[in-house]
Amino acid sequence: MDLTYPQETETFRQEIKTWLDENLPKGWGQEGFEMSDEQRANFSKEWVEKLNNGGWICAAWPKEYGGKGLSLIELVVLNEEFANANAPIKADFFGDTLVGPTILQWGTEEQKKEFLPKILSGEIAWCQGFSEPDAGSDLASLKTKAVLDGDEWVVNGQKIWTTQAQHADYIFLLARTDPDVPKHKGISYLLVPMKQPGVEIRPIIQVDGSAEFNEVFFTDARCPKDNVVGGVNNGWVVAMTTLGFERGTSATTGHRRFEKELNNIIQIAKSNGKISDPNIRQGLATAYSKVKIMQINGLRSLTSALNNDNSSAALSATNKMYWSEYHKDVMELAIDILGMEGQILTGSLNSGESPLPGLPDRTILKNYPASTLQASFFFSRSETIWGGTAQIQRNIVAERILGLPKEPKAS
Repeated sequence: MDLTYPQETETFRQEIKTWLDENLPKGWGQEGFEMSDEQRANFSKEWVEKLNNGGWICAAWPKEYGGKGLSLIELVVLNEEFANANAPIKADFFGDTLVGPTILQWGTEEQKKEFLPKILSGEIAWCQGFSEPDAGSDLASLKTKAVLDGDEWVVNGQKIWTTQAQHADYIFLLARTDPDVPKHKGISYLLVPMKQPGVEIRPIIQVDGSAEFNEVFFTDARCPKDNVVGGVNNGWVVAMTTLGFERGTSATTGHRRFEKELNNIIQIAKSNGKISDPNIRQGLATAYSKVKIMQINGLRSLTSALNNDNSSAALSATNKMYWSEYHKDVMELAIDILGMEGQILTGSLNSGESPLPGLPDRTILKNYPASTLQASFFFSRSETIWGGTAQIQRNIVAERILGLPKEPKAS
């Protein structure tokens, strides 16, 4: 594991700091800084334009496609400085981080010209259509199908846990295009318009009132024949590329949302006197050590990627399993610290309170105004499931790192 960055990256780091100082609102990040709802809405729109004009959105993309052609270590420095300033760097996570890089790697030149500029400008919003009710961890068992009808694919089926589907213009989804070959071989990766007849979105409202997840039903929905990425029946390989982008972009910054949240929990324990409980102190010390381990594991993953080490995928699985299980544990500790107060809904519809980093935007229902910490507790219950369940991550670690035999399949 290398703990030092090349000297030339420091000049680039200073360039980013200067740009942030010149473009963030005055007082940003300082104690007492506030924005009205109108100011926040204006900032969100203007900030995407500034990011795009500055070339910071998708900065690792080649220059001919609107990026800066940054190296991996430069991209890491960029992410670190935006994280230090608590400044958003993504216009649309699903577009910037997932489908955009996938199109770059697998798309035709026509697909790149059609979609990449609109991802950079924020003109198109995306969602991901992989999981189905009976195809989560065993994704290759998906049943959504696409049949070619002239110059269009006709899509029928259902996707679930589709984040931000209600706002998306397009969904990148996996559909079975050949039912007569082994299940991994007959899947295609399609770019399907969402604003059309035959696409029905049903929000999955959670106990705290948030509804970022959705079910999406396709009934004879259509997309152009040329909207297959990576070739017909090659969707499984393409999808694994997308999942790799999802898990590999925050090696040295991923621990920070947990660090910030833990500091908040410690302050609560100090203010309500629970810090004097030796069991609580031990729990907080354990949580602190685990956040530091996340930080070290991130540096280890970065070193592996820079050295083109084949263990990077297995390290990613280890890290995902580790932080998701940590977060469930620490949020249970947080509820213990809150005590009976944690059973009272303390969120406010008018507070303008923002979710902690990493927590999706949420809609607070009038009859269930959960606080940010309470919402984070609820969200933590899902984190060992989405992005690859903890059980699946253990299989990857066992097989790829420990060299154990594959898990026996049911007969």
